[in-house]
Amino acid sequence: MEFKKRDTFLPYGRQSIDNDDVKIVSRVMRGDFLTTGPTINAFEEKLCDYTGAKYAVAVSNGTAALHCAMFAAGVGRGDEIITTSMTFAATSNAALYLGAKPVFVDIYKDTYNIDVSKIEERISKNTKAIVPVHFTGQPCEIDEIYELASKYNLKVIEDGAHAFGARYKGKKLGIKSDFMTLSFHPVKHITTGEGGAILTNDVKAYEKMKLFRSHGITRDTDMLENDDSPWYYEQHALGYNYRMTDIQAALGISQVDKLDKFLKVRRELSEYYNKLFEDNKYVVKPYQLDYVESSWHLYVLKLEFEKLTCTRREFFEQMRELNLGVNVHYIPVYYHPYYKKLGFSKGLCKNAENLYENMITLPLHQNMKKEDVEYVVSCVDYLIDKYKK
Repeated sequence: MEFKKRDTFLPYGRQSIDNDDVKIVSRVMRGDFLTTGPTINAFEEKLCDYTGAKYAVAVSNGTAALHCAMFAAGVGRGDEIITTSMTFAATSNAALYLGAKPVFVDIYKDTYNIDVSKIEERISKNTKAIVPVHFTGQPCEIDEIYELASKYNLKVIEDGAHAFGARYKGKKLGIKSDFMTLSFHPVKHITTGEGGAILTNDVKAYEKMKLFRSHGITRDTDMLENDDSPWYYEQHALGYNYRMTDIQAALGISQVDKLDKFLKVRRELSEYYNKLFEDNKYVVKPYQLDYVESSWHLYVLKLEFEKLTCTRREFFEQMRELNLGVNVHYIPVYYHPYYKKLGFSKGLCKNAENLYENMITLPLHQNMKKEDVEYVVSCVDYLIDKYKK
């Protein structure tokens, strides 16, 4: 079969920056504040206006957001958090930073999100929080998760790094959340270069996270214990330097204005992928619940390798040779050597392990056109035709 390779490389994800973004960043760079100034507050207000959450705390990256949220939720030494292994390591690492232990629960075979029916059996007297991940941008079954959390007096920390703008039963994620973390890495829906944020509806948690992101130091005269001099400040907690800059926040403000447009493109491209894969018996398309609206951060294709003569590695490498920046999201967290040292081993989450062995992330971002999707699908078809039994 004759096949024409494209000339340019198509990454799995990429930022979209235009002149409006450059202008707003340039204005801030010519102003008085480059680091922590008024643009941070404006960005946080923008995030609240968009999602409906009462409060937002902008931080330096998505990992910092998770760390801040877990701190504010009271996660500490000897505690446990329940989460999924089908995520980037930062989700569970944030618990380790605080001396807590991650407890991994398997995923559903269809949505690839945490299997809510298996959470309750993993709750112990040490459980402090449930940390679901809205994998690929599809919301988890958060009504059921919050019911469990209420029953056992737990906090819910939604890892929404993939899900900015996603909807659950018609409402945007974050509007009722205990905590929901966001990431603004360049492959995400919007970018601030690096950056992250936490949405919350709890004013006390909000104040704790603001303190935590800046060394635990405050100048708030209502909180000061020893002095009220105009130069005086106090450290009230062991915090970190997790501050976002005004430069990043300016870019974020401009990007939020384009988020709905970006989401529209991602959803249209995903639908087109689904249409082109409709009759392909060698692949499993991403399954979507009918009461959610995914933000489509990733398009994860599961291949039926038992019907093919190649391995996943061979398939992956040949897709790369065809100028496609395919990827794999994710390696189950407990596969990593560091987690093995903590006592975790393979066999813990069978569905997640099976997905990992058979999936490939295809390119999906707002810079793509339908012809890009057609090329990706033609490459998949070409390799399937080459290796089918």
